Amino acid sequence: MKKDSKEFLEETSPLLSTTEFLVPPFSVVIPVYNEEKGIAPTLDELQKNLTASGCTYEVIVVNDGSTDRTREILRSRPDIKAIEHRNNRGYGAALKTGIRHATYPLIAIADADGTYPTAILPQLVALTQDADMVVGARIGANVRYPTLRKIPKWFLVRFAQWITNSRIPDLNSGLRVFHKSVVEQFLKILPDTFSFTTTITVAMLNNNYVVRYEPIDYHPRQGKSKIKPIRDTLRFVQLILRTGLYFAPIRVFLPIAGIFFAGFCLTLIQDIFVREDLTDRTLLLLIAATQTAMFALLADMIDKRM
Repeated sequence: MKKDSKEFLEETSPLLSTTEFLVPPFSVVIPVYNEEKGIAPTLDELQKNLTASGCTYEVIVVNDGSTDRTREILRSRPDIKAIEHRNNRGYGAALKTGIRHATYPLIAIADADGTYPTAILPQLVALTQDADMVVGARIGANVRYPTLRKIPKWFLVRFAQWITNSRIPDLNSGLRVFHKSVVEQFLKILPDTFSFTTTITVAMLNNNYVVRYEPIDYHPRQGKSKIKPIRDTLRFVQLILRTGLYFAPIRVFLPIAGIFFAGFCLTLIQDIFVREDLTDRTLLLLIAATQTAMFALLADMIDKRM
């Protein structure tokens, strides 16, 4: 007997078992690039879980210029909406394409490599009644994460938390649900790379949208990872800094102004008590501190007006 969405969620989610909820229609967007080993099992598992939940949904798979058998596999599946990129444009670009083609006002994103537990998607969708974005945070009991990626991620998360002044359990999880109307406001600044999820997290937090985190498991992927730790970590830092400058210029520039001002105070004391003369270095540090602080205030004013 087919279970309705409420029965399914009460079995799979203790969090929602004692409350009334509704799972509204949603679109699932999956970007794919050379995932011939993982895409079919991932889609089978996803369809099984969503069908059992009784949800109204659509699955959009964006083939981002794959050069293996991914294209043929997707064309053989009538249960999905497949969209093709002729060339590889990037993870974020594939997500943008899927978002633009989505039918429903709620968008769920997932990966094609089988690492995320798709059974939890109805629960995440239901939680969007009280949040603008619900993120599946990889802090569950069964999380297998490469050690090489843990170190840069630790620093990136703390940098992002400082930029946003918010706690971020998982900065770049690829399993999340958001309102299409909200994310469309940021599409122009969202990158075409793997930093899409990082940037949308920082952008929404800095604009005071409600972001909720739900613990999930994370499993070993099928196939080879497309992430290059050094290159992508540098890109993450660059994009978080750029997003911080765009949405929270005071938090970026005022500490710099503070460093200049501290240097000014130090050299001023030396000028008075040691050199007994006002040096050019002291004046330059004062000017730098003043100009940086004024620039931060001006940028913040422009940001608030826009």
